[in-house]
Amino acid sequence: MFYRGKYVDVGDGREPGLKRQRVIEQPSSYYTTPPPSTYLYPPPPTYPYAPTPHPHTFPLVKLRGLPFDCSESDISDFLHGLDIVDILFIHKHNKFAGEAYCLLGYPFQVEYALQRNHQNIGRRYVEVFRSKKEDYYKAISNEVDGSHGTRGGGGGRSRSPRRGGNGGGARVGRGDNRDRDRDSNVEHTGVVRLRGLPFSANREDVLEFFKDFELVEDSVYFTVNLEGRATGEAFVKFGSCEEAKGAMVMDGECLGSRYIELFPSTVEDWEDAAERGRANVPKPCEEDTRVLRMRGLPFSAGKDDIIDFFKEFRLSEDLIHMTYNSEGRPTGEALVEFSNVDDSKAALAKDRMTLGSRYIELFMSSPDELKDAISRGR
Repeated sequence: MFYRGKYVDVGDGREPGLKRQRVIEQPSSYYTTPPPSTYLYPPPPTYPYAPTPHPHTFPLVKLRGLPFDCSESDISDFLHGLDIVDILFIHKHNKFAGEAYCLLGYPFQVEYALQRNHQNIGRRYVEVFRSKKEDYYKAISNEVDGSHGTRGGGGGRSRSPRRGGNGGGARVGRGDNRDRDRDSNVEHTGVVRLRGLPFSANREDVLEFFKDFELVEDSVYFTVNLEGRATGEAFVKFGSCEEAKGAMVMDGECLGSRYIELFPSTVEDWEDAAERGRANVPKPCEEDTRVLRMRGLPFSAGKDDIIDFFKEFRLSEDLIHMTYNSEGRPTGEALVEFSNVDDSKAALAKDRMTLGSRYIELFMSSPDELKDAISRGR
C-alpha cells in the first residue's frame, strides 16, 4: 500500500517537511550504495558512449495510458523486478487522467523501467517516460492544494482509481505539462485537437462525441504515422470559434474506454492533417472475409514472393496490394484478396510461417480496409 508520510530529500541538505513515505524497509537506496538485490535482473550495462547514471539522478518515471481501474498492484506487476518507492496517480477535474508518477528505489532502475514502454496493462499499452524531481514535487503540491481540506484519512492522497474514485477531490494538472503550457497560449480559432482516441475510432465516433456542437462539413481529419496507421489524434473544425471554445467542456470525457484530451489548435494544423492524414479510419474486421492482411514482410518482398508464400491458393498480382508510407517506402504490410472466404480462412493456417528470414503475421481484414488502402494509392 502506498501512502503519504515523511520523505526526506537529503541530496541537497534540505528537509522538505511533509512528503511521501518510502514503502520499502531497507535504508534510503537513492542516497546510499545499493545493497545486493534479490530481483532477477542483470546489473545495468555499461557502454563507452553512455556512462552509468549519476548516483543522485532522481529515479522517477511517468506512466501514461493507464486503464481507468488501474491499481498500485497493477503498476507493481507492470514494473515487476524493480523497487517501487511510491506511486502518485494523476487526476484532472477530479477524474483519473490515466497517468501516474512512479518513484523507484535506484537511479539505474529508470533505464529498466523505460524498457517497459509500450507494453500492456490489461488491454491498454502504456507509455513510459523519464521524469524530473520538480514534476513529482509539483504534482504532490497540486494534489494537496486541490484537496480543499477534505483529506479524510488519506491526507490528500491521490488514490488508486480502483480504490478511491477521485482521491478526496485531489486535482493534479494536465497529464502533459508541455502540451498544457504550449496550448494554453493558443487563441481559439475554431479548431480543436483530440488526443487519446482509440485506434479503431472513426469519423462517426468523433461526430457522436461532439453531437451537441456545430461542425463544418468534412471537419474531422485523423493523423497517421509513416506507416499510415492512426496515431490516436485528430483535428476537428467547428462552425465558429465560440463553438470550438464551448466544445472544450468535453475535455476529459470518454470515447469508448478511452478518456479524450482536447487542446485548442490552429487552422494551419487542421489543413496539414487534411493533407497528410485521412478523413476516416476504417473499422477493424469483426467477421470472416476473403481479405487477409499480412504484416512483417521483408521490405524487399514483391508480389511474386507473396504469390509463392500462398502457392497453395490461386492468386494473381492484381489481388495483392502492397502498402507504402507517406515517403513511398514499403511498410512491411500487404492486403491480399482470395477467391472466397473458405480460402482466406484456410490461408490463416500459414500465420507465423516465414517468408525469407521473416515470420509473417496474418489477420482477417475487411473490405473497408481494402478500399481505404486502394483509394490512398497503396
